[in-house]
Amino acid sequence: MSNFLTRGLNICSNFAQAKLPTLLPTACELCGAGSGKRQLCPACAARLPTPAPSCPVCALPSPAGVLCGACLKHPPPFAATLAAYLYAPPVDLLIQAFKFRGRLSLAPLLAQGLQEAITARGAVLPELILPMPLTRTRQRERGYNQAQEIARWLAGRLEIPLLAQAVRRVGEGPPQSSLPWKERARNIRGAFLCSAVVAGKRLAVVDDVMTTGATATELARALKAAGAAEVVNWMVARTLPPAD
Repeated sequence: MSNFLTRGLNICSNFAQAKLPTLLPTACELCGAGSGKRQLCPACAARLPTPAPSCPVCALPSPAGVLCGACLKHPPPFAATLAAYLYAPPVDLLIQAFKFRGRLSLAPLLAQGLQEAITARGAVLPELILPMPLTRTRQRERGYNQAQEIARWLAGRLEIPLLAQAVRRVGEGPPQSSLPWKERARNIRGAFLCSAVVAGKRLAVVDDVMTTGATATELARALKAAGAAEVVNWMVARTLPPAD
């Protein structure tokens, strides 16, 4: 089968997965019960874990939601992080199915949860939305960029331009998710090349999960070096650090 035909079939399949759940009655993505036109039934939607009060910069737990000691001592290059959920059951199951098993139909569900968190917390809207880029190899293997699917939905609903090609991810190191926490910052160092189109702009970087924050830090550093005025992170879920 030609590359052109394969690409066309993938586009049709992706469109069907993304649009059909909004057009037809569905079963709950988690328990299988009837959920009308929603992708989760009310009981499963109520189970999605939301963050406790957290640091406004790194989104890790912080008493009363004040700036944490780590961000005070070593301020990251991004100004804020907003996460809709904790990366814990059952959100982790939804993200893994979306990210690794081709379940593109879950993009609107995850993006809507993020939009609701943005609205509920009164987040200041940026000038541009930027999806976390993948390496060419990773995107070719997966067939899509999960961050871009979420960012595209958000950009449409919030009426904010989507900047999909301003940043390129270079190098072909191992996926961050495959590495121990302590090795992730070194693995991602120097991984992003940014065009001058971001200069002077306030940007929101969209991704599915923030774990150590190493990737978001490196991208924000590259964006600021290219002249971005401000970088914030909009994450579907935030991973809590392992217990000592």
